[in-house]
Amino acid sequence: MDQALGMGLVAFAGAIFSYYTIWVIFMPFVDDDHFLQQFFLPRFYAIALPVVAGLIFLTFIGVFVTAVTLAKKKKSK
Repeated sequence: MDQALGMGLVAFAGAIFSYYTIWVIFMPFVDDDHFLQQFFLPRFYAIALPVVAGLIFLTFIGVFVTAVTLAKKKKSK
């Protein structure tokens, strides 16, 4: 079961990577009225979404480190 879940996560990550790569590298060279453009968000989101995801990720890391540090200080007293 764990191996199947791992394979599924790897496949999902590969699909996201492929979609993002096509969106960022190839789609700017495709005409705006081409039918493939309907499958992709506007180019603004190609930068905005990773920036927001990175900020959320860094926030969670900061909260985790702070919580562990405070718990360690509290435990040592």
